[in-house]
Amino acid sequence: MFILLQALRDAPPPVTAAQLAAATGVSPRSIYRDIDSLRAGGATIEGERGYGYTLVEDGSLPPRAFSRIELDALVLGLAEVRQMGDPALACAAAAVLGKLAATLPSVGQQHLLHAVSKAHRFTQRYPVLPDMDLIRHCCWREEALAITYRDSKGVETVRTIWPLTIVYLDAMLVVLARCCLRGDFRMFRTDRILTVAATGASFRPRRAALLRDYLAALEWAGRAGSHAGGAMIAAASASSNSPGGTGLTK
Repeated sequence: MFILLQALRDAPPPVTAAQLAAATGVSPRSIYRDIDSLRAGGATIEGERGYGYTLVEDGSLPPRAFSRIELDALVLGLAEVRQMGDPALACAAAAVLGKLAATLPSVGQQHLLHAVSKAHRFTQRYPVLPDMDLIRHCCWREEALAITYRDSKGVETVRTIWPLTIVYLDAMLVVLARCCLRGDFRMFRTDRILTVAATGASFRPRRAALLRDYLAALEWAGRAGSHAGGAMIAAASASSNSPGGTGLTK
C-alpha cells in the first residue's frame, strides 16, 4: 500500500492501473482492489478503471512527514530559487521555508535550520526581465501577451504570444510560447524581450494541452542530439527554422 501511494504521488496524473501495476510489481486487478482499500482508509483518489487515478489528498502524509534527506533537498532547492535573481520568486521561497518550518515538530525544525546542504552563488544567475511577474501571471491566467522582441541580428518584431511556461536553463531564461505571428511554437529569451503588455485575450483552457504538445515536439527533436540532458538543450541550440518550429527564436 505504501509503494502504491508513493507511485500515485510520483507519477503525473492520471496514472493508469497498468502504470501502477508496473511500478508496484502486481497485476492491474490487484491495483483495482488496493485503490478501493486506500479509499476506504481515507485517501481521496479520483478516477476510475479505464481512465486513470489521481491522488487528491493523502491522509497518511501530513505536511510534516519529511525525512532528513528530504528536508535537505527542500532547503537546497529553495536556496537555489532565492538566488536566481527573481525578487518575487525569492520572496516566495522564503515564505515557503517559513511555512514549512511552522508545520514541523521541534526536531524537524532543528534539522531544517541545520541542513547540511547549502547553495550559494556569487553572481546573479539570470538577467531577469522586470516584467517576469506579468509573464508568470499571464501563464497562470492563460492570457495572451503582446511583446516586442529583438533577435540575434538586432531585428525587432512585434508579436502576440500565448505564454505556456518559463524555463530556467543553464545560461538563459526562456519563455515557451505559441507565437501567433509564426503560427507555431517558439522559445523567447527573456533578455531579448524589450516590451511586454497583457492583451486581455484568453486562450483558456488550452495551455496544458499546448504545453504537452510542445514538450513532445521538443522531445522528438532532442532525440537526434547526443546530450543526455535532452530535448530542451537541443532545442535551445537550434535555430528558429528547425523542424516543427520548436527552436529558440534568436
